[in-house]
Amino acid sequence: QVQLVESGGGLVQAGGSLRLSCTASGRTYSIGSMGWYRQAPGKQRELVAVISRSETTNYADSVKGRFTISRDNAKNSVYLQMNSLEPEDTAVYFCKVLWAGIDYWGQGTQVTVSS
Repeated sequence: QVQLVESGGGLVQAGGSLRLSCTASGRTYSIGSMGWYRQAPGKQRELVAVISRSETTNYADSVKGRFTISRDNAKNSVYLQMNSLEPEDTAVYFCKVLWAGIDYWGQGTQVTVSS
């Protein structure tokens, strides 16, 4: 079992920045890919960014050039640096990790961007 704790969400004005963090505990050896997803009201959950254990990254087109995903394997943590935030980025952001073939999700953290 893997438990995930997210932090770093909040309210920010358009153009501002936030940094999300997610730390895994429990059976954290050999955690595979780690990623961030988001879900806006009335919309489906969507991929924001994902990073493999070897730190290969992939981003949604809507966040390329503005968001940066990174990980610290020693701390079992993944981060999402979000710059130039837009009101359209408002959503609940979820951390997801892959361990032993199973996806584990965090509880979500709210990000609200005001115009």
